[in-house]
Amino acid sequence: MKGKVALVTGGSGGIGRSICLDLAAKGCDVAVNYFSRREEALKVVEEVRRLGCRGIAVRADVSKMDEVEAMVETVVRELGGVDILVNNAGVLTIRRSILDVSEEDWERVININLKGVFNCCKAVVKYMIGKGGKIVNISSIAGKMGGTVGVHYAASKAGVIGLTMALASELAPYGITVNAVAPGAVDTEFIPEELKEELAKRVPLGRIARPEEVSSTVVFLLENDHITGETINVNGGRYMD
Repeated sequence: MKGKVALVTGGSGGIGRSICLDLAAKGCDVAVNYFSRREEALKVVEEVRRLGCRGIAVRADVSKMDEVEAMVETVVRELGGVDILVNNAGVLTIRRSILDVSEEDWERVININLKGVFNCCKAVVKYMIGKGGKIVNISSIAGKMGGTVGVHYAASKAGVIGLTMALASELAPYGITVNAVAPGAVDTEFIPEELKEELAKRVPLGRIARPEEVSSTVVFLLENDHITGETINVNGGRYMD
């Protein structure tokens, strides 16, 4: 992976930050996408550079195709291409009942979590055709078993799995692999502490995942040239398939 260029969406914190640093540790130059957390993204870039790799921060709302295309063009211009795409950007709003999910909630979650993955894949693939590439999408346990936070989130993450399989079939002849990782709850700042405790009680291994346990799975998929169309669970045994 040394010398490859990776674009990581939602790379300013949590799982995204861990992915960026793991890729840099493998020798990848990293473009750290962010939406509003500019200072955090710049800190990740500094950490990437300390690992001896090039790093840039690029702002884009992944739900908007024009912004995504501009972001990818910036990465290609400044880093020389895109060999790896990790679609990590996502949003979580807790609405346990469908009766509480407004149309606005639905559209926001679907637009970022699912449409955003589509937008980024579409914008990047044209730079991968002819030389190959790797795409890893971050789904969720909710995309397989419904989860606990709402139908909108579960639907968006199930859509990511379907998109992953469809793209894997379509892009395999071009030497592009497309896989997904489906974490359970992960110990990041985006989940309230009381909810972390509640979720940990449901995990057979007795705790929720650490960000680096998700990012190491992403790296595993990126380093393997013969896995495509797969979704790997990282959930401590809570859901097995």
